[in-house]
Amino acid sequence: MAIEGFDYKEFASSMAEQAKELVPADLQENEKEYIVKTLGNFTLLAGEALYNDNSMELTVDQAVFITQLIAEWSFHKSIDLVHSGILPEYWDTIMQKIAFTIFEVAKQAVIRKIPQDQLLQAVEHHVVKVYKQSIEELEQKGIINEEVKNRAESQSNIDAMARQAQEEQIKKQEEKAQRQREIAERSEQAMRENSKQKEEAAERKRIEKNAVASISEGISSKQMKLMSLAMILKILSQDKVTTILNKFDKNDSIVISKYMDMADLESHVDGDLVADYLSQMRGILPIKRKLTQENVVLGLLDLYKNNSRESIEKVIKNERPFVKRFVSEAFDGEYGNLPLRVAGIVEEYLEESLQN
Repeated sequence: MAIEGFDYKEFASSMAEQAKELVPADLQENEKEYIVKTLGNFTLLAGEALYNDNSMELTVDQAVFITQLIAEWSFHKSIDLVHSGILPEYWDTIMQKIAFTIFEVAKQAVIRKIPQDQLLQAVEHHVVKVYKQSIEELEQKGIINEEVKNRAESQSNIDAMARQAQEEQIKKQEEKAQRQREIAERSEQAMRENSKQKEEAAERKRIEKNAVASISEGISSKQMKLMSLAMILKILSQDKVTTILNKFDKNDSIVISKYMDMADLESHVDGDLVADYLSQMRGILPIKRKLTQENVVLGLLDLYKNNSRESIEKVIKNERPFVKRFVSEAFDGEYGNLPLRVAGIVEEYLEESLQN
């Protein structure tokens, strides 16, 4: 009885299509065609033989496994032959021996229920053995010389692909490690800058203490408006600030600039007046998200809403504990113990990583 559900024709066609994408780019077109054609033919013949063999009672998975082994080894060894220096008229004979060997070894191993890892080792051993014997026969017959023989025996496309995959994996790991180092350096730099800014702010606060005290009471309406505007301008870019200040009297511009330099300006400004003044200036003042603890937490919560927790944890898997703890606390709606500039960098990094 045929193997129900085993479409060997479709499987062989699929293997051949995949081979087209994997053949080495440095080969000639006729060499690429030979590799794809050889793989397709041997895969089709093996699949048909298994499909019509009623004595083995194979499952679909077993039939696919044996046929795929033939497809993969046909691919690798045909590439080895192309690179070997052996003339094309001798390739088919060698490939037929290899395909037959794989078919018989794999079939017997499946019948005897040999573990898969042992089966794969056995197939590889016999493939290498038959390939080498075939090359030595050509030398004995005088068809190839020792140089071609040695070159042919040294070919191993399967090992070359394994090395390439390993090198690509190592490269990815190195790139990931580099990104993590850069994030760590940026975080440390931001922490240093934050510490420096705190020290500078404390110094400014000390210097301005007397000036602040003198304006805390009896502030005129005009002064309050200028202070309100200064508070608004503190969150704008320098270009915008310059443009807006140029619209004011020179003396007023100087006063506004001084107010902008005050560390605790907000504590001396009437909130309702600021709202009224902002409404009046809406036409010329851009609305910009300010870096605050609340905005950082809201930004991280938006990421949590739009991405799975697994994907977020994967991004921060190798980050430092204080970064993981900060992100976790943010997901609970809390701002953790992290300098604001560093928190902003963490949010930006997480957002960029989830978009890639």
